[in-house]
Amino acid sequence: MTNKIHSTAIIHETAKIGENVEIGAYAIIGEDVVIEDGCKIGESANIQFAHIGKNTKVSPFASIGGEPQDLGYKGEKTGVIIGENCWIREFSTINRASGEGNTIIGNNCLLMAYTHVAHNCVLKDNVIMANAATLGGHCQVGFGVFLGGQSVFHQNLRIGDMAIVSGASAARLDIIPYCKAEGIPAVPKGLNAIGLRRKGVEKDSRDAIHKAIRLLTSDSYNTTQALEEIEKEFRGDKYVDSLVEFVKTSKRGCTLRNKAFVNDLSEE
Repeated sequence: MTNKIHSTAIIHETAKIGENVEIGAYAIIGEDVVIEDGCKIGESANIQFAHIGKNTKVSPFASIGGEPQDLGYKGEKTGVIIGENCWIREFSTINRASGEGNTIIGNNCLLMAYTHVAHNCVLKDNVIMANAATLGGHCQVGFGVFLGGQSVFHQNLRIGDMAIVSGASAARLDIIPYCKAEGIPAVPKGLNAIGLRRKGVEKDSRDAIHKAIRLLTSDSYNTTQALEEIEKEFRGDKYVDSLVEFVKTSKRGCTLRNKAFVNDLSEE
């Protein structure tokens, strides 16, 4: 099929456009952009230094590959890589990396309106960011994560696989995998049971994760003691092993409890 490129669109001579691509009015496709087959680029979208995977949609006024909001950025040649079957909604911003490398968005991700992904972030597959969710630089977001609207995240933190964070939450430390987190700071308030079921996690593993999270958030143990108990009781479950590894390798630390937290982690 032929491409549908509006006559007012501006396309840089270095850009590479695949087949069956639609580019709307006044869109700007800048330097070193690759747009693969089946993509749809909305009106007035601005894309620079980016590789856009197959069948990804970019809505009007989204900005991809702009300079990072980092005072240390010196104009080095970096970029953005976006996977296949993503949808980047209106007024979202995805900045290119600072220093070296790329800002990376996985496959099948949905970034709703006004979301912001800062320089050097890495989002794995199936991530959803609801309206106005904001990631600081160098954040790592795990597989299947859901970030609620207007939630904000400090630079350099990690959000574990299949976690869900409620709207208007804020975090400056890592958020453990598989949990429901909310608040300022965002604290685990339970198991993301619905999300885990939807992703095909078996009940035995869900129960093991649930108990492991209870231990991690209990006032009866410090983190080291909790990890020792978890490894004794649940060693061999791949999800629990991943949870333990996540906590052990945290550089910023994980928010596990606060004084106002009521430890009610019953599965829904």
